[in-house]
Amino acid sequence: MENKNLTIDPKSQEPQKNAELIAWHWYDFTCPFCYVSKSRNNILKEIGFNLVQLPFQAHPDVPAEGIYMGERQGPMYDLLAKEAKEANLPLHWPVRLPNSRYALALAEQVRRHRPGLFINVKDRLYAAHFALGEDLGAKEVVHNCLKESGIKEQELEKWLEGDKAFANLLLSQNSAESIGVRGTPAWVIAGQLVIGLQSRAYFQQFRKQVYEP
Repeated sequence: MENKNLTIDPKSQEPQKNAELIAWHWYDFTCPFCYVSKSRNNILKEIGFNLVQLPFQAHPDVPAEGIYMGERQGPMYDLLAKEAKEANLPLHWPVRLPNSRYALALAEQVRRHRPGLFINVKDRLYAAHFALGEDLGAKEVVHNCLKESGIKEQELEKWLEGDKAFANLLLSQNSAESIGVRGTPAWVIAGQLVIGLQSRAYFQQFRKQVYEP
């Protein structure tokens, strides 16, 4: 799907005319395809795109206590295990699928207010779910992940005042849906909406947007 000259302002998150080379990426911490898509994001950064990563809750219907998932088997899980190995990412399937709303909302506050810590926080929250067997639906787990990166409890409390953090998450969600995003991972790259975990070669093709007239 093509959206010519489409981009998103990182503050308003409304569609704008493209003014610089930005790739927009929507993620969810409980989405395994987002987890292994780190290698695709690295490709985009290596070829010159400024990567802006935004939250999108892929499964808002998951209850607060999460959903028991059981053993993962089949070709899709074999593919994800292969992708994780190639990206040098540990992958230990959690027993439960948690509700990711709280983690996504606070990660977005980090991106907005402490951008220098965002990547570390994002990686740590992914690790909590896919590597360490921690319950990402538990507020104390999310808080501990942020505190490990140097964020104080007072900052967290300020971000959570008046539900502003959840309003920012909803803004990101609604803006993504307005341009056709229905799940994760998703990107807007050089005006093109990219849905799902495409091949590394697919992402390499965007090199021409940087180096070819």
